[in-house]
Amino acid sequence: MRRGAGTEGTDRSRRERRPQQRAEGGTTRRIPLVHLAHARSGDKGDTVNIGLIAYDAEHYKLLRREVTARRVKAHFGPLVRGDVVRYELPNLCALNFLLHNALDGGGTVSLMTDAQGKTFSSALLRMEIEVPDEVARTVAGRGRVPREAPGHAAGRAP
Repeated sequence: MRRGAGTEGTDRSRRERRPQQRAEGGTTRRIPLVHLAHARSGDKGDTVNIGLIAYDAEHYKLLRREVTARRVKAHFGPLVRGDVVRYELPNLCALNFLLHNALDGGGTVSLMTDAQGKTFSSALLRMEIEVPDEVARTVAGRGRVPREAPGHAAGRAP
C-alpha cells in the first residue's frame, strides 16, 4: 500500500463544467464521483474513514490520479481540521481515506449531527473530477445523484 498526506491545496471541484482540452488532444469534462464509484464511511474516535471503490477496474487509474488527499481535504473544507491520509488498495480498485480531527471529538463527546461520520461517503461522492469526454458519456447516469435540498449549494460538502 502506498500512503500520502495532504493538508493544503485548492478545491478544483468548484471549476466550471465546460469541456477542457487534454494534452493528448481530446476533451475532458467534470463529473461527480458517484458516476465512477461507490463509497462507505464510518469513524474511529475523531477520525473519519472513507472507502472509495471504483465500479469498473478501468476507472481506478482515474480515481488514483484525481482523488488525492489534498483534493479530499479541500472538498471537505473546515469540517476536517487535521490531515487527510490516502491509502491505495489496487487489488480492490479502491482508495481509503482517513480524515483526522473531523468529528469534533467523536461520537461520545461531539454535538455534531453526524458524529460517527456515516454521511461523509455521500459527501465525497459529490466531489467532481476531470475525466475524458468518452468516460463521461459512458458513465452518465450510472450513480444515483440526490436532489439538492432547498437552501444548499450544488457540489458542496454537508
